[in-house]
Amino acid sequence: MKSRRDFLKGAATGAVILGAESGLGLTRTLEPQTDKDKATVVIARDPALHGPDGKLDEKRVGELLDRAITAYTGRAKPVDAWKRIVLEGGAKDKVIGLKTNGLGGKGISTHAVLVYAIAERLQAAGVKPGNILIWDRNARDLQACGLTISTDPSRVRCFGSDVSGFDDVVEKWGSSHARFSKILTSECAMVINLPILKDHSMSGVTFAMKNMYGVVERPQDLHGGGCNPGVADLNAFPVIRQKIKLTIGDAMTSVYEGGPGFRPEHLWQPNALIVGEDRVAMDQIAWGILDKKRAEVGLKTLEAAGRPPRYIATAADATHALGVNDPQRIKLIEV
Repeated sequence: MKSRRDFLKGAATGAVILGAESGLGLTRTLEPQTDKDKATVVIARDPALHGPDGKLDEKRVGELLDRAITAYTGRAKPVDAWKRIVLEGGAKDKVIGLKTNGLGGKGISTHAVLVYAIAERLQAAGVKPGNILIWDRNARDLQACGLTISTDPSRVRCFGSDVSGFDDVVEKWGSSHARFSKILTSECAMVINLPILKDHSMSGVTFAMKNMYGVVERPQDLHGGGCNPGVADLNAFPVIRQKIKLTIGDAMTSVYEGGPGFRPEHLWQPNALIVGEDRVAMDQIAWGILDKKRAEVGLKTLEAAGRPPRYIATAADATHALGVNDPQRIKLIEV
């Protein structure tokens, strides 16, 4: 494994990369994505992902990512899977953004080891280092993930919207309005969404769709009504529909109560990655995972606690049409 210093310099970018039950009442299958009428969601798990010291095993994280991405794409080799993602995302020779989430602080943010593993695999698939941009709201959130700020165009870049700024024009959709980060609107051809699975004191769940709150100037304007319809409206804006091509959800560590901030007393390790394109389906799965854990520790379901993630159904309605939340229309692949 290259050192992080060597990696950020873009060295050895052509390196070759090696190729349970859910409790959600969904059909389990090991087939690749084929059912066009269903949303495919992959959950890849490794119970040994964390070592005895509680730290993530970097090698195992990479292997878990490879297993997840090959299962999702149906490609036997990880490098071929990533080539397909880049090509189908319309990002060949263009900038690919990796949108992290460091809002919760160092204890509960997208893990740097996952972000770097994805950047390494994109390079192995032929993406130039300077065409990979790791980003979030600001430097503080990126550093909370354990990432290093860099604006060098010859290397993998990493900086926030506090550097790029926001568009002057206020966009409107439904009842919501927003000014978007120039990283999203002007810099990136496609974005890979890298949320972390967490409980949320207002919306119930924060995962695939709510991670988009980090791409606008004033996310606080979208928190009314338990973030409903704010989350759904935001994800319906054309720039998000068009550019967020894939979500690789970090469920290696999670908070099942008291989120979205770091709550060590409610921290647990699902040791999983969740992959999909349909962010509505992914959030529906995430809701089930959180409720299952809450039941295990004697907590009420999110519904019974008075904060069900109602934005999920709103995002699936005919007006927003962002994806599916019906379990019968979600094909869950567990590997």
